[in-house]
Amino acid sequence: MAGGKDTPRQKMINLMYLIFIAMLALNMGKEVLSAFGLMNEKLEASNIKTTENNMAFLSGLETKASENKEKFGPLLEDAKRIKELSQEYYLYLEGLKKEMMADVKDPKDYQVMDKTDFLDQRFFQGDNLSQEGKEFLDKLIAYRTQVSEAMPEELKDVRSSVQSRFETGDANGKVEKRDGSKQDWLNYNFEGYPLVASLTKITSLQADVKATEEDALKAMLQGQLSSEVSMTNYTTLLEQEKSAFYAGEKFVGNIVLGRKDASTKPNEVNLTLDGRKLVEGTDYAIEDGKVRLMVSAGSAGDHKIEGNLVFLQDGERTEVPVSSTFATITKPNAAVISADKMNVVYRGVANPITISIPGIPDNNVSASAAGLSKQSGSKYVMNPGTGRTVSITASGKLPDGQTIRTSSEFRIKDIPRPSGSIRGESGTAKMGKNNLEIATVGALLEDFDFDLNLAVSGFKFKVPGQPTVSVNGNKLDARAKSALQRAGRGDAVQIFDIEAYITNNKNYKLKKVSPVVVEITN
Repeated sequence: MAGGKDTPRQKMINLMYLIFIAMLALNMGKEVLSAFGLMNEKLEASNIKTTENNMAFLSGLETKASENKEKFGPLLEDAKRIKELSQEYYLYLEGLKKEMMADVKDPKDYQVMDKTDFLDQRFFQGDNLSQEGKEFLDKLIAYRTQVSEAMPEELKDVRSSVQSRFETGDANGKVEKRDGSKQDWLNYNFEGYPLVASLTKITSLQADVKATEEDALKAMLQGQLSSEVSMTNYTTLLEQEKSAFYAGEKFVGNIVLGRKDASTKPNEVNLTLDGRKLVEGTDYAIEDGKVRLMVSAGSAGDHKIEGNLVFLQDGERTEVPVSSTFATITKPNAAVISADKMNVVYRGVANPITISIPGIPDNNVSASAAGLSKQSGSKYVMNPGTGRTVSITASGKLPDGQTIRTSSEFRIKDIPRPSGSIRGESGTAKMGKNNLEIATVGALLEDFDFDLNLAVSGFKFKVPGQPTVSVNGNKLDARAKSALQRAGRGDAVQIFDIEAYITNNKNYKLKKVSPVVVEITN
């Protein structure tokens, strides 16, 4: 532009062009600084939301561990260790950010955060790292290593993502630049950058910490659910019409899986009775998810059924072991008392009890116990009161005039803790706002053998960032719906302090109902 023959007017125009271009470059720089600032704001907001979600997941895991320590206890310990390491590293990064912003008057004025001297002076000393720079790098590597070690062995994918998120260059800590040369990872990422850019990078590291927590919790819970539905966790039960048989009498009973399901049928049945292989069609038949046995009771004494049921699961062969016994007797010498549902009776429930003595008609058998009443035949109902055990005494006369009198002791237990539910789903659920507005909050007694009609009279409703709403009834009211409208996609809405009762026994006080967490999908 500036030539030897330029007129003064042309030289003035050329100078104005240079000034204009410089102004454009300056404005572009400020826009970039502002963009980093806005990105930092979004990352910090995301970190807050992820923290709330992780707390909800951890709270749910703590509840599960309190109910079943053997199954969920080890998972909870791993989760707490990961939480502890993440919190320690997160707070270190937060402290560093506060030091970076200590001399900034307006934390929202990103256009003035263009200086590079804070981290340049803190992390670097000439061509080497300063003590603070080494500490920053050591803490990052230590977090990456310790979190990976704290994760269960089966979480290979999560462990791999941790290595990727917190990578620090090659084996020598170097990063390859665009021109092919190599530079130390810390210099490459933090030396010479504007303050707001470095601030955003550290906030991004905090986001990676929160994401690591979330991935670990989800993977552990998902792995537990997969383990629960696996065929290797099934056992077998022996169902029989009565608990003792006479010599030569035909034994009739069923071997069933612990989780009865008509669709659950073994691909192979390999069973023996006292060492003799059982034959399908003659000794047993497969029907309605059961292996129905049709063998002779045999001579007096104990008889053992052994073998396995084979299932094909995801193309793999899974064997469920079978080991059960039954007794054949020649003459009854004691009463047999068995709970129809289980070996305990529950307070607050009408427990069906069958009381009979083999060889003695039901009308010649009597039974007594606190809370026991006879219905018909061998059927009784037990409504236990206070205490931890109850003793049931049965007596009857044999045809030869001999009197048999036997007492059996049953444990008395309270009804287990109900689980809160939304739309019939317990624990965690995903749904849109419209579906949640009309969904019914309920309470379930999972894996409980009695069919109790539970109703909900109220609950508390919490949307992240909004006050807790107390609701009467079993559906969201106007205030709860208003709070729900402020929830965003991915928010974990909590339903807790659920008030439930048994409809036909309102005087019985149930244990505290487990909460429900709903992830908003729109």
